[in-house]
Amino acid sequence: MTDTSIIERAAQAAARSTPEPLAKRVRSLSDRAVAWIFIAPTILLLLAINIFPLIWAIWLSFTNYRANRPNEVVKNVGLQNYQRILGDQDTWIAMQATAHFVFWTILLQTLIGFTLAYLIDRKFRGHAFWTTIILIPMMLSPAVVGNFWRFLYEPQIGLFTYVVSFFTGIAPTDILMLSDVKLAPWAIIIVDTWMWTPYVMLICLAGLRSIPDYIYEAAEVDRASNWRQFWSITLPMALPFIMLAVLFRGIENFKMFDMVNLLTGGGPGSTTEVASITLKREAFEKWRTGFSSAFAIILFVAVFGLANIYVKVLNRVKSR
Repeated sequence: MTDTSIIERAAQAAARSTPEPLAKRVRSLSDRAVAWIFIAPTILLLLAINIFPLIWAIWLSFTNYRANRPNEVVKNVGLQNYQRILGDQDTWIAMQATAHFVFWTILLQTLIGFTLAYLIDRKFRGHAFWTTIILIPMMLSPAVVGNFWRFLYEPQIGLFTYVVSFFTGIAPTDILMLSDVKLAPWAIIIVDTWMWTPYVMLICLAGLRSIPDYIYEAAEVDRASNWRQFWSITLPMALPFIMLAVLFRGIENFKMFDMVNLLTGGGPGSTTEVASITLKREAFEKWRTGFSSAFAIILFVAVFGLANIYVKVLNRVKSR
């Protein structure tokens, strides 16, 4: 065997043992592998941020832990916290206030939002300008909206009270929107409806714009009236988008906190004390961390269960 052949074989063996260039190896990866390389860090971060606190809260819900007494011995109390919550009358009062708030805000936002979307979809002159104006409340932060409406609700100088007084004849000083037991819940409903109706309008408008024009053209050929077109074409085809808006707003309103805390703080009495306000009081005023963790888990299970049922209904509607 010559020296040349020995050198060639050594070079070939060295080439086989040398790792492939990084760029070549990356090109050989499948699209799924490349996608996982980019997505994996985000998934791990989300798991660390969301899953760990959830597991920690579940563990705390079975204990008597109090955050203001970290040196005390933590005892396992089993299902005692859950039993106390489900048997507490104040808890059910808070849930009733939450249900009242969620029902009326969703109803008003859906009706007004869809109506505005239907009008804007007509594409009248200046519709783009008015769409932008309508979206302004949604662009503001809840802190700004809360303080702004507190000023409007003032009995002495509030513009809202003077407008109501003009149409009803009631003295402005008698219109106590934030301190009257009957009016306080509606004061919060009005503010939330004013702020988030544009959000519902956008979703409904997307549904209306997705309806093909040829369906309306065929209906006109069949001499269908505008009312018939609305009930037979517009409403059924936009219904999945309306239901989607209801789902999003229902989840958000069920955990509403900032607006209620800014306007009434849960008062007068416990009239506007929704579940999130009760949870805050238990966790950060009474410092019953284990008890409040159990309450949070109950709220999570309730929202998750209702949302899961609603999504199944939504899928059935979409598949029709």
